Amino acid sequence: MPGPDKTVSDKLPPLREVIAAHGLAAKKSLGQNFLLDLNLTGKIARAAGAEGGGTFYEVGPGPGGLTRALLAEGADKVIAVERDARCLPALEEIAAAWPGRLEVISADAMALNEAEILPPGARVAANLPYNVGTALLIKWLTAQSWPPLWASLTLMFQKEVAQRIVAQPSTEHYGRLSVLAQWRCTAKILFDVNPQAFVPPPSVTSSIVRLEPRHEPLAPAALCDLEKITAAAFGQRRKMLRQSLKALGGEALAAKAGIDPTARPEDLTIAQFAALARALN
Repeated sequence: MPGPDKTVSDKLPPLREVIAAHGLAAKKSLGQNFLLDLNLTGKIARAAGAEGGGTFYEVGPGPGGLTRALLAEGADKVIAVERDARCLPALEEIAAAWPGRLEVISADAMALNEAEILPPGARVAANLPYNVGTALLIKWLTAQSWPPLWASLTLMFQKEVAQRIVAQPSTEHYGRLSVLAQWRCTAKILFDVNPQAFVPPPSVTSSIVRLEPRHEPLAPAALCDLEKITAAAFGQRRKMLRQSLKALGGEALAAKAGIDPTARPEDLTIAQFAALARALN
């Protein structure tokens, strides 16, 4: 295991110089906001477990701030997927500085089958582009095979999305994403990131979230049925279940699951949503 080695990173040019040299103005269309604060990138890498070695999967590395930190903190290998071709030369410079430890794939992560490129037990660590962050998380959470091939997810989201991931029943942010994430994982917000840490600064605060897969989901249910139930229920979250689930059986379905049909979706536990999913069949 290589172990932490920050001396290599010290020999690379500062990220601001890299961005200027390669003309890497952040593109809003790609949801880009580059994280340049080395203290923060190091903190994220340590939170992801880079000091323990292993393989890490990074989506949207941009000029490579977090990539450098993962390698410097001790990751054996980083597999980085970047769809913006402008960033590839900057990432290749990092690959040259850490020979054999960085693999750069030019692709759209939404279209990739990670099972073809990642070894079992790889950890995901990424400052996700804002415009695809939620979609990527849902992609990883809805893998048909469970437990998944990844051992953990340490991801940056807009704070509001992070709050939705970890929200509890009867709270403002509780919804479909909360149910899906916590049904299959344990989820925790580790810390917030100030907008001023980015170039350009986004208009919102960001948060680092860590998710670890449960060996078995929180309660038995078929994924497709749980998705149907939560889509219908939260599609009309202020209405009683007998109304919001009317197309799926409404009052009879709730009764079969042993749940009060006058309850509102936002007040149900994940176990109760799983019971509704089982009752659907």
